[in-house]
Amino acid sequence: MGILSYAVAGGGFAVIGAWESLDSSNLDPNPSTGTAPSSPMTAQITPSPPKSVGSSSVPVALLSSLFIANSIYSFFSSIGSSDRVGSMLQLQMLAVAALFLVYAVVTHLVNSKNGGFAALPSSITSLLLLFGFIEEFLMFYLQKKDTSGIENRYYDLMLVPIAVCVFSTVFELKSDATTHRFAKLGRGIGLILQGTWFLQMGISFFTGLITNNCSCHEKSRGNFTIKCKGHGDYHRAKAIATLQFNCHLALMVVLATALFSVVANKKGYLREDHSKYRPLGAEMENLSNFTLDSDEEDSNVAKETALNGIITSHA
Repeated sequence: MGILSYAVAGGGFAVIGAWESLDSSNLDPNPSTGTAPSSPMTAQITPSPPKSVGSSSVPVALLSSLFIANSIYSFFSSIGSSDRVGSMLQLQMLAVAALFLVYAVVTHLVNSKNGGFAALPSSITSLLLLFGFIEEFLMFYLQKKDTSGIENRYYDLMLVPIAVCVFSTVFELKSDATTHRFAKLGRGIGLILQGTWFLQMGISFFTGLITNNCSCHEKSRGNFTIKCKGHGDYHRAKAIATLQFNCHLALMVVLATALFSVVANKKGYLREDHSKYRPLGAEMENLSNFTLDSDEEDSNVAKETALNGIITSHA
């Protein structure tokens, strides 16, 4: 497929993931304010329901169409090279891209409120998206055309962000209006990680930056494998792939934390009334006079015993 195809795929996934993340974190810029009865001069700010920045159906449809066009071109290239394995791989990719295209079309029709599609529940689009992610997961999980190829290690690591998208979509189906944004945020982060990992695979496969003594062998445009010269080179290449993925994952954690901090500071979340809290010093002063009930009971028992002993001796 070439580094250009992987770069376009990675950029498309990253853009859609960023779109989903912004959609999940977009709050009403004019939050409603209310006055607490205990403090009339203090306003308590509460967040309003999130507003969508727009459906991502258009970029999803565009990226899916590019995948379909690339798969068809690679399919005929595999037939011309008499590569049956390559043609079957392109049919799998074509099926996944077609399902995401159907999702994009249905989402656009449901959101446009036209005709009979307006009566469809909004969860139907999430269900189509879930099927698409599951099919994508199975495609990468079962793609073992060469068991010794280094590309299989990259495909196995791709299952992690896909699984994040699957679980986030399942959570979206079961979530309510208040937790819906967290499901979209998780799916957006998973899509961004997919995009960066697609870009990393393109650089590693087609630029020779994977490791020494390893190279790409193409049977057709859509069927290739990464082979190394020795057993040690295979282990080193797999270790480098794992290290690269850990770096991508750490980058996603840093970006997600920074994005959440900026959005929380700019948009604002629930601000509690701090007038009911006391300084820690006042609580520590109260602890100096604190005694356990059991200690008082033991002290009273000891006094009664001593008193009884004195009374008995005088008697």
